[in-house]
Amino acid sequence: MRVARANTKAITYACKQFHYAKSVPTVQFAYNVYNNNDEWCGCVIFGGGANNNLATSFGMIPGEVLELERVALNGKQEHTSQAVAMSLRQLHIDDPLCKMVVSYSDHRQKHIGTIYQATNWIYLGVSVTSDTQYFYNGKWTHERTINSKPNRAQLKKILPKRENSNKFKYVFCFEKKLRKQMLKKSLPYPKDKDLTECTMQVQEKTISKKGGEALSPEKDNMRNG
Repeated sequence: MRVARANTKAITYACKQFHYAKSVPTVQFAYNVYNNNDEWCGCVIFGGGANNNLATSFGMIPGEVLELERVALNGKQEHTSQAVAMSLRQLHIDDPLCKMVVSYSDHRQKHIGTIYQATNWIYLGVSVTSDTQYFYNGKWTHERTINSKPNRAQLKKILPKRENSNKFKYVFCFEKKLRKQMLKKSLPYPKDKDLTECTMQVQEKTISKKGGEALSPEKDNMRNG
């Protein structure tokens, strides 16, 4: 396997075709992944993330912390964990200012962070959020995107909505000293049984028009396909 810097066209295609979110984040570094037959498998994408205070939440400055935003691969890669590990190594070369990468596994997608566990990331527990998502153009969309629309007030009144998902939070440190600091905060890796506990922590918002039915986690999974 090998990785190489990805252009906008490759990033957009991989995100829209291979990732469940079907959206393109704000990208700072992205890498094409090629398997041993030199077939293109998609992209691994890093950026500033959805949280503007990502770095400061760790007592660091912007640029020192990036988020692994998408692992958008088509399944032709030999090992997904190897693709992530190779991308991290290349990121460290391309962006020496970056000291740590954060990533989140979404329990709604039945993800517990298997690839992060396989590549020795540090688990910091469940990241609880109070953000709201709206069902817009056939998919759940973050409130920031809705706020960017000129008719945002009207959209918020009519669109189905829900509380954003709690997620399993992982970090990967490039510096040994920083890794030791993060290890003091680490928790045992979550397992499949922890998906239920994480689901129970999410208080669902109404996902239909005002006065409609509140969606259960089971119905939510059905809507998400």
